[in-house]
Amino acid sequence: MIVAEITTRAYQRRPGKSPSLKFRCNTGPRKGQVRASPAACNAPLNIKASNTLKKTRTAKAGITTAKTKITKRSAQGSQRVKKFNKTRKRTRI
Repeated sequence: MIVAEITTRAYQRRPGKSPSLKFRCNTGPRKGQVRASPAACNAPLNIKASNTLKKTRTAKAGITTAKTKITKRSAQGSQRVKKFNKTRKRTRI
């Protein structure tokens, strides 16, 4: 076992189960992530899964944006704010 592995080991508790041993990646494409084994830190990237996740993220972001716009347009709080924030004519003193 390498000294770096000893310092980067961590036990994680899982609810209702015993603690499990995890490793923090020091190098490679997964640097900083916690994995089950040190070998997983340098495993090749799964390009297909990566592309699928990117598509999912963009799709969900679009849906969230649309829902937020609807809420901001129609929610009572937004209506009140819009009513009180109307611009007034400035009067000369």
